[in-house]
Amino acid sequence: MRLRMTSQTAGTRRDTGEVRRRRLFLAVAGPVVAMLALAIGLDRIFPPQLDRLRNVSVLVEDSDGQLLRPFAAADGAWRLPVTADQVDPRFLQMLVAYEDRRFYWHEGVDPLALARAVGQWVRNGSVVSGASTLTMQTVRLLEPRPRTLGSKLIEMARAVQLEAHFSKSEILGIYLTLAPYGGNLEGVRAASLFYFGKEPAHLTDGEAAMLVALPQQPERVRPDRNPLAAREARDHVLQRLANAGLIGETELAELGSEAVPQGRLEAPMVAAHLAERLKAADPASTEIRTTIDGSLQRGLEALVARRRGELEAGATIAVLAVRNSDHAVRGYVGSTDILDSSRHGPIDMITAVRSPGSTLKPFIYGLAFDGLLIHPETIMVDRPMRFGGYAPRNFDNRFHGEMTAREALQMSLNLPAVALLDRIGPLELARRFGLSGVALRLPAETEQPGLPIALGGVGVTLQDLVTLYAGLANKGTTAPLRFRLDQAEGDKQALMSPLAAWYVTHILEDMPPPPNRLIESDGRRQRQIAYKTGTSYGFRDAWAIGYDREWTIGVWVGRPDGSFSPGRMGRDAAAPILYEAFDLLPPPSGNDALMKPSGPAPAGAILATNSELPASLRRFQPAAYAWRSSSGLQGPNLTFPQDGAVVELKAGDHLASLPLEVTGGELPLIWLVNGRPLSAQPWRRQAEWLPDGMGEARITVIDKAGRSASAEIWIQ
Repeated sequence: MRLRMTSQTAGTRRDTGEVRRRRLFLAVAGPVVAMLALAIGLDRIFPPQLDRLRNVSVLVEDSDGQLLRPFAAADGAWRLPVTADQVDPRFLQMLVAYEDRRFYWHEGVDPLALARAVGQWVRNGSVVSGASTLTMQTVRLLEPRPRTLGSKLIEMARAVQLEAHFSKSEILGIYLTLAPYGGNLEGVRAASLFYFGKEPAHLTDGEAAMLVALPQQPERVRPDRNPLAAREARDHVLQRLANAGLIGETELAELGSEAVPQGRLEAPMVAAHLAERLKAADPASTEIRTTIDGSLQRGLEALVARRRGELEAGATIAVLAVRNSDHAVRGYVGSTDILDSSRHGPIDMITAVRSPGSTLKPFIYGLAFDGLLIHPETIMVDRPMRFGGYAPRNFDNRFHGEMTAREALQMSLNLPAVALLDRIGPLELARRFGLSGVALRLPAETEQPGLPIALGGVGVTLQDLVTLYAGLANKGTTAPLRFRLDQAEGDKQALMSPLAAWYVTHILEDMPPPPNRLIESDGRRQRQIAYKTGTSYGFRDAWAIGYDREWTIGVWVGRPDGSFSPGRMGRDAAAPILYEAFDLLPPPSGNDALMKPSGPAPAGAILATNSELPASLRRFQPAAYAWRSSSGLQGPNLTFPQDGAVVELKAGDHLASLPLEVTGGELPLIWLVNGRPLSAQPWRRQAEWLPDGMGEARITVIDKAGRSASAEIWIQ
């Protein structure tokens, strides 16, 4: 009986001990679990408030991530987002040493600093030193509150919460984005750019020390308002760093002698028009990475600024540079200065609709090559023609008689281009352009494109022209231009065949350089480019569009208000800028340095003189006068001099006059010598010409119907 009672007693004691342990565990763990549950619940109910971090400046960057242009945040603050790895490590070291030296080991609240601050408060009855960590300061930047004990307790709780959600580097990034630096500057990146004109990754130690000091009293010590106070604040930070052993006495003296900024700089404004354009197209993005080459962009802007001094009042310049391989826009200058209202600087002339002048002619020739209407060596005639009620004339009001298609395009003659378009059809040209994403803007009350589009009687943009000419560089294939790095390449469209594009390029690459342009400069071999100029009616627009295998560049010069500018032509005003823009490009790669833009002739190219061409390609007959060829009317025939004649005109020490005679044709007649009108009676079939020297001469006669006859002679 006794033993049984002992056994029962032992079991009861064991049960009692187990119960006690369970009760103790629940007593300890229960509150902990409850606190954790409460913390999790509060965290979900009251997550970190990051609204201010979302309301940041929009940053437009080049293809390498370098800042081109920032835009102020919605509340007007320059609040440029930045991460810790975008800041000079020395600055971060100074910041942590000055503000929160145990930042990397505490969990939002520094217990040692807190204990010290509480002890000092108890002993002195007032706050002697604070205990705010960088995390707590970050909380205060995210959620500004009155400085009270209750606010401090909330900041401590929020700091612990912030540490649970973000890494130390991310917390630093938030602080560096929101810290106040005076006025509407927030964040170290804004301060570095506006006070020192540089990114925070490139700060000197003296500059870094000043930016460590400013957030403590940003309005009192901002250098643009109180440079003396700014210097004192910086020197105080430097002294603290010296006391901590981070800088030596010699370095302290050197850094203390550095000047402080006396004012505030303007925001960067590189590729300003493109930045505005992309921001307007994507207002939700806070970071836009463009395809712009920052170095090339700055070079183009410097070129345009230099050339601005040569322009008359109200005139400006636009330049667009594209890399042919991926259609990426690498340079974009919308005007000489976006802030210059006297030159209508805010208007982006890359997207402005203007008359193209003669710049569409190469595409008319390209389609004519594709349609087997002509070959570069086909004979064409520049003569008076009437297309219904349309009677175009050349820019110089002269007619040049017979020449090859190559010469007609290089001379940019109007009549041959209109005659070709008359055969191709303006609707077909507009359709081809439309497939390439280029919509021709017709004059008011005009329903369909007509023949005047060959001479600029339509509206296009500089972007349109660069798109089309890049198609010539890419063997007749166009694609949309790319402005953003995340923009996929668009669908490619065949504007013309590779052979037709080669013919056009082969012609344009032999265009002479603009006046005063040396073949070589600075000891470097010049890039060989194919280019075309254009001048609109009334000299309102001067164009030059050029390309080689790797690049296409377009230049426009004019007045944005469209006013008359006498004497401004594409060859004189725009072409020199085009060549200087090509000088800014990196050297051609590989063998391209020695190659012309056209490159080797493609399969199917007919490399022949006019006499070797098939009969159908030897001469182009304009449709406007085809009816006369079949009507039985005899065209003009030069009876004297005959083609190929050698004429002796030497009479003593001077030349005698040369009689000219024609049979056939309809009166009145127009006589041309070397393309220049000859003063002669139009109602007679005889004329006289007094040569001004010996050598080769070309005599041309044109009748009322526009038919012509020519003779190449030699005078001796």
